[in-house]
Amino acid sequence: MAAGPAGAAAPYLRTFLLMGPDGARIARAVTSAPDCPSMVVDGRARPMRVRSPAGTAPQRPTISGPSQSKPSVFALTVCEARAPAGARRVSIAGRRLPLPPTDIRRIVVIGDTGCRLKATDGVFQACDDPAAYPFARVAASAARWKPDLVVHVGDYLYRETACPPDQAACAGSPWGYGSDAWRADFLDPAAPLMAAAPLALARGNHETCDRGGQGWRRFLDAHPLTAQTSCDDPADDGVGDFSAPFAVPLGGGAQLILFDSSDTTAAPIAPGDARAARYRETYEAIEALARREPHNILVDHHPILGFAAKRAKSGAIVLLPGNGGLQSVFGAINPGLVPPNVDFLLSGHIHLWEAVSFSSPHPAQFIAGFSGTLEETVPLPSARPADATPAPGAVVASLSSWLDGFGFMTLERAGPARWHVQVRDVSGAVVNTCEVRGSKAQCAKDGVGVR
Repeated sequence: MAAGPAGAAAPYLRTFLLMGPDGARIARAVTSAPDCPSMVVDGRARPMRVRSPAGTAPQRPTISGPSQSKPSVFALTVCEARAPAGARRVSIAGRRLPLPPTDIRRIVVIGDTGCRLKATDGVFQACDDPAAYPFARVAASAARWKPDLVVHVGDYLYRETACPPDQAACAGSPWGYGSDAWRADFLDPAAPLMAAAPLALARGNHETCDRGGQGWRRFLDAHPLTAQTSCDDPADDGVGDFSAPFAVPLGGGAQLILFDSSDTTAAPIAPGDARAARYRETYEAIEALARREPHNILVDHHPILGFAAKRAKSGAIVLLPGNGGLQSVFGAINPGLVPPNVDFLLSGHIHLWEAVSFSSPHPAQFIAGFSGTLEETVPLPSARPADATPAPGAVVASLSSWLDGFGFMTLERAGPARWHVQVRDVSGAVVNTCEVRGSKAQCAKDGVGVR
């Protein structure tokens, strides 16, 4: 932080623009100052309101267990205000916010960006090593591409438990679910992207209420914050773990539809499970939003139509299908799993880059979970079994993957339903390209396990 008068440290400040429901442009400021700064719109100052004051949330049960849990200290105040749609210049504390163009043509996609510290898995990523945890470098490279919009497909906070004394590469790392961990995992390393373009953010399973949900709701969620949705009281988790889908207009008859899949399960969800009703509502909302435009890109954290892999006891690599929870609920409504005018899907969760296209009517699936968190240890198999499918009835035409480093994905629009896709490494160098036409994708380096 810069020094102020008499050597005092200037208040911490992060500013960014979120794309929200009903076309909202939400200006956010995260600050250590006692009061919210003003937002200046075309030369006129407007007040910002406090979304969430600084304070300590009482300790609640978490996925980490009592010995690795603590109260979440939020030492930062979160402020917000609506940026008018017709504004030409918006700034906060002298920092200009990037406004979206009417026609959004250049999109950066990142996902799974935090540094994994998880005692229950015995996994401690080297958070202090920019090579082992390169999200700050990924963000800087992605910002240099000059996107019109940044899409994050979920999982922001991974510093869930304390770094052990014998792990020098993460020594002293903040941990837990308070603002210090959120700064380390997202607010600070993502700063170049916040300055470069507006953000469209999906929620991942690391942002459920029993994990990083308190911070997600305060800092990054585009929906209004209420006591019930705050994730502070475990009794309200049935509300806090769900939020309504919303659309982000791209212009030219296209839009993103973001939905919250954070509380789904890998296995099918039983019809009597309360989540089944909530995800039925989610599907119906997605379907209603999709009617607004002829071309839709569906964005969530869990891949419905993608593959993961595991190693069998024999040593063979086995492909695993897409998310069983979403498939069980969405498939009961529509065997095609998503509305017919969804062109393709963007997801994360699997820590690699992947593209799957189908000869059946299913839309192409992209996975971009490769922007900072420890990568998968098992690559997709070098030869795809002929009968491999991520979902019932989905016939795979092509499959491409990259598991040889961290990076980000770019989408550049070439027509109403055409996109040029590039897979880029940490430095921004292109490692693969794909062309999307309607609901079909074809990649230059096609094949399972492309490295």
